[in-house]
Amino acid sequence: MKVGYVFTRTLSAVFLIIATNCKLLAGVIPDSNTTEPLALRKIMSDLGKNMQTITDGISREDWKLVKKAASQIADHPQPPFVESIQILSFVGSNVSLFKDHDNKTHNAAIALGKAATEKDGYKVITAFSILQNTCLTCHQNFRKSFQEHFYN
Repeated sequence: MKVGYVFTRTLSAVFLIIATNCKLLAGVIPDSNTTEPLALRKIMSDLGKNMQTITDGISREDWKLVKKAASQIADHPQPPFVESIQILSFVGSNVSLFKDHDNKTHNAAIALGKAATEKDGYKVITAFSILQNTCLTCHQNFRKSFQEHFYN
């Protein structure tokens, strides 16, 4: 019980620090109308390249390559802290949906990696289809609004 209390106190302190420093963060967070791309754009580009690598790996039955690319998707980098705050602020009340999409994508990539380890082409293709659907669902929910908000 003491660990939970310490965790709760620490979490409260973090939120207090963030709340009291919002004015400082406002000066650090780039304007949402900037043309400078977010780190998220490179992360998404790299994820796209990994998806293409998986397609190539499947076509050649290179399960090691598929597993490696799936792992890179599952464990993709996160945007820097300040950018994460900017993104989550924009997402607003849809934070749980946004995080749910990321979670589903992570889990689908893990499942794909396991299927590749088993060298089962049918399982790999099914798992990859699920992964593609998690990406598509997130893009349909957020891509257009992100592009309009951050780049127009």
